[in-house]
Amino acid sequence: MKIAVLGAGALGCAIGGSLAEAGNDVVLINRNPAHVDAIRAHGLRMRGPAGERCVAVRAERDCAALAPAELVIVLVKSFHTQEAIRAATPLIGPETVVLSLQNGLGHEDILAEAVGRERVVAGKTYVGGVMLAPGHIISGTEGKETLIGELDGSDSARIRRIAATFEAAGLRTTVSTNIMGTIWDKLLINVATGAVSSITGLPYGPLYAIAEIEAAAVAAVQEAMDVARASGVPLSYTDPKAPWAKAAAGLPEDFKTSMLQSLEKGSITEIDFINGAVVRWGQRCGVPTPVNATLVACVKGIERARQAR
Repeated sequence: MKIAVLGAGALGCAIGGSLAEAGNDVVLINRNPAHVDAIRAHGLRMRGPAGERCVAVRAERDCAALAPAELVIVLVKSFHTQEAIRAATPLIGPETVVLSLQNGLGHEDILAEAVGRERVVAGKTYVGGVMLAPGHIISGTEGKETLIGELDGSDSARIRRIAATFEAAGLRTTVSTNIMGTIWDKLLINVATGAVSSITGLPYGPLYAIAEIEAAAVAAVQEAMDVARASGVPLSYTDPKAPWAKAAAGLPEDFKTSMLQSLEKGSITEIDFINGAVVRWGQRCGVPTPVNATLVACVKGIERARQAR
């Protein structure tokens, strides 16, 4: 399959590198010149449980010289989605499918507005990646599930083909006929830890040792669950403590959420697409979300303070 990964950071490279290694025609797109140059010169270096290997894969800084792809996997930061898909026009052909695997909620609407809802499919992945250096990543694919599905819940031939392509590359993939529920399930995990970790500056070990933080996180998850139910979204979770527990499962004590990593790099976060999405959906369906609104306000305050330095 001809595949473009739009936003090939650590996670995009973990997925795109695996797909390329399995024989797919993959291009990794990333605006960082050092990262692209390193992949062009030496291949993509991927470190995993079995050791390190080097994968030959094309890398580009933009889409200008590219031909249409069969599948465009979108993994840019949430706040770059609109800009990135508008710049990706050369990738979009008559049969192109656009798959968002981003964290948070609302990307599908942005993508649909740009390329047409009929082209867009959605998904969530528990695959991980860590950037060690330009062109060099830790790939966390083993045993990690990816769920994908049509927005209308149908079981289509194209979604089955994408799943089969992922499976053949060693990426454990399930087709969901309740992809919005799947997206909300993953959102609950991000709601549980992203903001509280960012506000406190704590990695998972000390974060999970403070009872008051757990209480605040669980309250935020409960609000999100209430909003999902009021919106008619079926969830897998019934206990708000479960997403809090799952968020840290199998991760080291020094693990930092992507939201905290963004703040530490001086970047803005994806708070508007995570806790902020809960607040917006809550306003639509009349469910109060004071805990999530407070977390959003605190993270935005930290963003402003860091930008003012």
